[in-house]
This record gives sequence, structure tokens and C-alpha cells, in this order.
Amino acid sequence: MALTYRCLIIDDESPAHKALISHISKFDDLEHSGSAYSGIEALKMLNENKYDIIFLDINMPVISGVELMESQPNRPLTIVTTAYSDFALSAYQNDAIDYLMKPISFEKFSKAIEKAKTYHSGNNIKKETNNSEKVLSYRSNGQTIDILLSDILYIESLGNYMKLYSCKLKSPTIIYGSLSSISSEIDCTNFIQVHRSYIVNTREIISVTFKSLTMSNNEVIPVGRKYQILLDNLAIR
Repeated sequence: MALTYRCLIIDDESPAHKALISHISKFDDLEHSGSAYSGIEALKMLNENKYDIIFLDINMPVISGVELMESQPNRPLTIVTTAYSDFALSAYQNDAIDYLMKPISFEKFSKAIEKAKTYHSGNNIKKETNNSEKVLSYRSNGQTIDILLSDILYIESLGNYMKLYSCKLKSPTIIYGSLSSISSEIDCTNFIQVHRSYIVNTREIISVTFKSLTMSNNEVIPVGRKYQILLDNLAIR
């Protein structure tokens, strides 16, 4: 059965919904699965339903698009749709797949969808048949490469990309994708997010302070204030 991507449109203007619905309808594997006209409505829908891609406006009352991204680190793949260019950096810092300026042409929409599909299919957690060890698979130079999750020290966000630090590799590996999406894939007690830009392997932490932690490779990772509580009861080796 072919994969269908469930799409949620979040925008406070009806014309934007109509334009995006029209674009979505031209793809056999895209499904318009919901429309939210405010950030508050969007949060409720995201909590109650599963979506694969969200189209998110920035300038909305009460809860802006940026605020929604910051409050939902594990949200679906996010394509920002806006009339304002000022928030591109904030959007990419919050792992947006693409940033589309209104009015959105079908050509630009199509390219953004291809980026989302590339991320969705290019990074996948699976089970090794021999030892049930979880593996992160990713595409690099046309080849599929596997890294054992247990070998990953930490993952750093680079906007639309991630940098994987492994205890088995001399240099970090850069792959396409976002922390918000990969965090839902590596749902495991051994990995926690400690900063908006970092997910770490808790087994590789050697010390923790109020604002940072030190990994087994002696790298110091910043700890965000809202993530500190996750480390309070963590047993450090």
C-alpha cells in the first residue's frame, strides 16, 4: 500500500487554506486531513490526531507560528507558509523543513514537499534481525548507511540537517532531518533532549552542571533551562 501523508494547514486566513488545499489535491500521496485557524486550535488538533506534514503560518494571534514550533518540539514535519521574510532564521532554528513566501507557487510547494518526503524516507529507525539492536539508517551519496543507536554520543541540530556524533567514527556525520522528527523515532530511555539543538545518549554523560553537561568524548553540551528537570534524577556513571 502506498504511503499517504496526512497534512494539517495552520493559518488564520481562509485564502491561504484554499490555496494550500488546491496544491495538496494535485498529489496522489497527500491528504488534506485538517485545517486550524489559530495556534490554539492547532495545538488541540495536534494533541488529538496524527499528521505527517503541517503547513504553518507565522503571523497568527495569541500563539504565533514560531511560538507553536518552540512549544511542540516533537511536532510533524513543518513547512512554514508566510508573507513575512523576517522569521526565516527562527523557523530553521526550530527545524522547519522549508520556508515558503506567500503567494506560494505550485513549483515552490512541490519542492518543499519533495524535501519533506526525502527526510521522511531517508531517515528511519529499524531493528537488526540478529541482535535486535536499533539502527539509524540514512542516505548519503546515494547509499544507505546504518549507525547503531548505542554508538551515537549525541545529535546536534543544524537547521534542516543533523550532525551525528558517534563513538565509532572519527568525524561527525551530517544527514538531512530535524531533531523534532528524529526524537519521536528514538523513543527510548537512553536518549533525551537537553537543549533545543541537542539530543544526547544518557549512557555517555559523565557529568552535569546547571547549564551544561560533559559527554564521554569530553565535549561540553549546553543544557536549556526547560530541559534541566529531565536531568535532575538522572544517574550519571
